[in-house]
Amino acid sequence: MSIQIPGFRLGIYAFKDAEVIDFAAPYGVFSVARRFDPELDVFLVAENLRPIQTQAGLMVIPNYGFSDRPTMNAFLIPGGFGTRQELHNKNLHQFIRQLPESCLLTSVCTGSWIYGKMGLLDGLPATNRKEPDRLEASNAGKVPIERLAEIAPACRISKARVVDAGRIVTAGGIASGMEMGFHLLRRAGYEEEFISEVARTMEYHQAYKLYRQDLEVANS
Repeated sequence: MSIQIPGFRLGIYAFKDAEVIDFAAPYGVFSVARRFDPELDVFLVAENLRPIQTQAGLMVIPNYGFSDRPTMNAFLIPGGFGTRQELHNKNLHQFIRQLPESCLLTSVCTGSWIYGKMGLLDGLPATNRKEPDRLEASNAGKVPIERLAEIAPACRISKARVVDAGRIVTAGGIASGMEMGFHLLRRAGYEEEFISEVARTMEYHQAYKLYRQDLEVANS
């Protein structure tokens, strides 16, 4: 039985052209879960406190900047077109490397590219989006999970929806942020009854039952 972590705090990275569902889905799971345990916390972290334009023009205001060094139990990087720039964001890489070992490093969709670029996926399984958009399906593009294999050749590519490799947890697919949110509740030590009740309240219970088996857990 897992030991519940009181006041579990999830920090989600916000950046230009982040995919909205990638960060909104896990944020939403924690938002609903807070109805049952108000000690849970979720917030946005960015390089600074300026407003950020994510994909489709949605503007968000982060709660913390890198210099604030907020206490977190998990840090999540969403995907989106902007991850192509974040691959080379040295400030982000430095921020991640300075996080304590006790902080989970998680991602949704192409967010796992960042950990791959940093060499953090070497020798570990990880996943990414498997269904390409029109450009990615053309001769000029590449399916994101195949791009992950190029970025991190020492990573073992998995097609599971969620891959838990210990400290690093990755989810593949734009809407997989829902499953990432539920799994982080699991990693926080909440019982299945609690998580199922959150899914029921969200009217996501049937999808939750379907997807909760699409999980790979590996020894780190």
